[in-house]
Amino acid sequence: MTGPEAFVNQVDVSRETIRLLERLEALLKKWNSAINLVSPNTLAEIWTRHFLDSAQILQSVAQAPQHWGDLGSGGGFPGLVVGVLAKEQFPDMRLTLVESDKRKAAFLLNSVRDLGLSAVVADQRIESLEPLKADVLSARALAPLETLLSYAERHLSPAGIALFPKGNRWREEVAQAQQKWSFEVEPKPSATDPESVVLNIKGLHRA
Repeated sequence: MTGPEAFVNQVDVSRETIRLLERLEALLKKWNSAINLVSPNTLAEIWTRHFLDSAQILQSVAQAPQHWGDLGSGGGFPGLVVGVLAKEQFPDMRLTLVESDKRKAAFLLNSVRDLGLSAVVADQRIESLEPLKADVLSARALAPLETLLSYAERHLSPAGIALFPKGNRWREEVAQAQQKWSFEVEPKPSATDPESVVLNIKGLHRA
């Protein structure tokens, strides 16, 4: 299964949420030919490769966040999927999508409006953006962990958590990052790739 059925087998959501994700799928396919938001050969697997892979990041959160910041949102993963799911699960959550590419930011803004999400799109560079002070920070396929931690230092609240999905070299990235940073890390197995994890990071400070 590669469509909505594969998604609902692992994520408990309402029919309305599925309809919003179907709308997001249509938007992504419409814009992708012009902007190349995601690799075209992954569009057939969008419900598992992108939607489920993004949804599992939200599932790593134990309590309702006040402010979620998604860095390098690009084609909307995990940010837009988090926004759709949070509309039902965490309706009071603020969401900021950070994307410096103007065309991708335009796609994100259009999608936020079309899907009726409570989200702000910041079309600025992560390094120059005013600190978000987010209590949850996410980034998918954006940069090495060491770089992501420098972003988290700027944009994460002191008691916040960072959620970074990583592939099969995650142990190597953690070991390298620990040379410059001190942090607590809990790797959670990925729902979409047996060799990948979602790194749950807190207590971040420079070593």
